[in-house]
Amino acid sequence: MTIFRFAIKRSFGNKTNVVFLLLLPIVCIFFPEGEDWPHLPYGYQYFGIVILFAGIRLTSILLEDRAKGVVKRLAVAPISYAQYLGQNLLGFSVLLVMQCVIIVMGGVLVGHELYQPLWLLVLYTSFSFTAIAIALAWISFCRSKDTAFLVYMSLIFLFVVLGGLMIPLDIFPALLKKIALLFPTFWLAEGLNWVVFGVNLLDFLLINAVLWLYTLIFLIIGSIRKIH
Repeated sequence: MTIFRFAIKRSFGNKTNVVFLLLLPIVCIFFPEGEDWPHLPYGYQYFGIVILFAGIRLTSILLEDRAKGVVKRLAVAPISYAQYLGQNLLGFSVLLVMQCVIIVMGGVLVGHELYQPLWLLVLYTSFSFTAIAIALAWISFCRSKDTAFLVYMSLIFLFVVLGGLMIPLDIFPALLKKIALLFPTFWLAEGLNWVVFGVNLLDFLLINAVLWLYTLIFLIIGSIRKIH
């Protein structure tokens, strides 16, 4: 899988990507714990933000390919667009899962109370695929890498605030609580609460199922548009 290996290799060719993929997960491990909220250490509550930023950083590589005419040249290449896109996305996903492993295993090693580390890793992994799919759908509507990233930063802020990842939903009015259900970050926040307090595995599976549903929807949107 040449494209798969190349996707991983060039992801580390950018220093900013290295920061998001390796440095920030390690930094998050050493964030302090909150008093009443969040229930997990701050770094684990806000790690979803890192995942979202890493997702758009990685998928922006596909915009670079489009600018260089790579996508158009696939029409005469011995590889289909589906193979090109699939192997790139697989490479990006592996990198995001890698940083999830780093932060969870790091937390266990330094003695953080993560309650159910295995399920926390599963949750982060599900959200990583969701982040990749959302970013893919977003860049399929954009032509400029810089514009795509800057506007997406604003969307991330909206996601994490209204989704209850940065601010507890308990202080929101009823209308905003209902709107929060529409954001993938809401389900990540719910999953984090389950990791701490949950006992019914079906509830956790439902949370992950919703995240994978988002993944499927945005993956279809991003794939159909073919980024051109």
